[in-house]
Amino acid sequence: MTVEAQIRHYILENFLFTSDERKLKNTDSFLEEGIVDSTGILELLMFVEETFGVKVEDEEVLPDNFDSVDQLARYIRRKRGVTEPAAEAVAAE
Repeated sequence: MTVEAQIRHYILENFLFTSDERKLKNTDSFLEEGIVDSTGILELLMFVEETFGVKVEDEEVLPDNFDSVDQLARYIRRKRGVTEPAAEAVAAE
């Protein structure tokens, strides 16, 4: 499962309370769309640390890193030292 798929599944199940993939695009802003509030960001942060094994520093909790599926996936890949989704898929095999 890709990073994006894991993030989408978590957001859909825990914030939108649905499994309907059509309810969330990878570019939807979590904050602007009202999907995640300030408390939700903390939940998302814990999900990222536990699921992907990265340590999120306080100064990294920014909209540029945590405001959409795409932004969060890029952030996670940077933290894990993976530059492209294709490289991630090969590493997971």
